[in-house]
Amino acid sequence: MNHQEPEIDPKALLLFALQHFDIAILADNGKYVEVPNDYTIEVETNGVYRLTHLGKVIAPFADVETLCHFVKLG
Repeated sequence: MNHQEPEIDPKALLLFALQHFDIAILADNGKYVEVPNDYTIEVETNGVYRLTHLGKVIAPFADVETLCHFVKLG
């Protein structure tokens, strides 16, 4: 019998992590999520999260926990 891990929706994971880290969601626009300090997080199709600040790319994050720590440091 072949047991596969269920695929986790990257957007759902992001929203869960933001809530867990007590980061406010200012706007949820499809694949874009706006959070405090003028950050926007784009959920890319490859499961990477692209963090931008006022339209400029800060960094791609493969790990949502690392992303949340970065945003909290703001």
